Amino acid sequence: MIKDYQSAIKLLTSQGKFKINLGLDRMSSLMELYGNPQESFDCIQVAGTNGKGSVCSVLAEILKTAGFKVGLYTSPHIFEYTERIKINGAEIAEDIFAELVFDVIEKAEANGLDLTEFEIITAVMFIYFMQENIDIAVLETGLGGRLDATNIVKSNICSVITHIDLDHTERLGDTKEKIAFEKAGIIKPERPVITAEKYEAIQNVASEKHSQVIEPIEFGENYELSLKGCYQKENLALALTCIKNMFGDIPDNVIKKALKNVEHPFRFQYFKDKNLIIDGAHNPNGADGLRKSLDEYFPDEPRRFVFGCLRNKDYEKMMTALFRPQDEVLFCEFNYPNSTSFEELSAKCPVCAQKFESAKTLTPDKLNIICGSFYMIKHLHSQVLGQHR
Repeated sequence: MIKDYQSAIKLLTSQGKFKINLGLDRMSSLMELYGNPQESFDCIQVAGTNGKGSVCSVLAEILKTAGFKVGLYTSPHIFEYTERIKINGAEIAEDIFAELVFDVIEKAEANGLDLTEFEIITAVMFIYFMQENIDIAVLETGLGGRLDATNIVKSNICSVITHIDLDHTERLGDTKEKIAFEKAGIIKPERPVITAEKYEAIQNVASEKHSQVIEPIEFGENYELSLKGCYQKENLALALTCIKNMFGDIPDNVIKKALKNVEHPFRFQYFKDKNLIIDGAHNPNGADGLRKSLDEYFPDEPRRFVFGCLRNKDYEKMMTALFRPQDEVLFCEFNYPNSTSFEELSAKCPVCAQKFESAKTLTPDKLNIICGSFYMIKHLHSQVLGQHR
């Protein structure tokens, strides 16, 4: 068998691997076979419904600028799986990624472990970070927290819990308190948790583990973040509170320099020449944040939306939050399992919509907004921006 990158991706995305099966037993057994690489470096764990990727990106950039060798693990990717695993901003090489994917799968099968795609990638990340002898890993939780594969770590520097809302309710629970309990699972004994959320579940778990709950500090206008969007203010406060409390000796000038260089693509990203915003808002809370950001940054611009999403999202609530009667709305059908059809979206949409046919319709006379799904963004990226990554 050829063990190159494309073969590794084909194996990862095969039907037997692309599933969700929460639990830590398989990861625990697998990591023991590798000598528990997750215990070879410090880490910061970040969970939440929205904002966790942005918080992770800010933390990683500050720590890198301060001189640490920083591993960053995020999901999902937009173009390539290698985007998920980075050290000091550089993606894992495709050949190394492929080699580790095959090694993990072979070792798992030899030991009777039926791993999911996410467990395989998470294992690759831990092994790679150990091999590269990093100082600190910033880990974004994949789904929930308590039973997520990243939560195999037994201790951490601290936990960060971002905004919590209703998403993945079929797996995490149908109330915010139930979801908060799952997110609180990343809290480690006698290690602090930083959160703006005052859910009873978080307070109870922190109390049981003798963990200090730290509320984010308001830093005012002293720190300017390259990422735009009104929701980034809360994310920045969480990240800066973590840095100030856990790494108090990092000078302010280093922090400010890092904040100007933070990259987290397609989160309220503006392309001026096309008068275009691309935002990965893919749940009701994200849609609400996008609408508030549009109202704040572009209050008077006429708007043209290109929207598409997955069927398991509350797209009626998303569309109600996003669209105004005067907005032009185009629905994009994209090739991905469980993506919504034009007819499904139209049936729930509060305004009249048309089918998206071509990027030529996105003229700069209106503010163009592409949102609803990262999978759709991947589908549209090259034809809208005229470039590949």
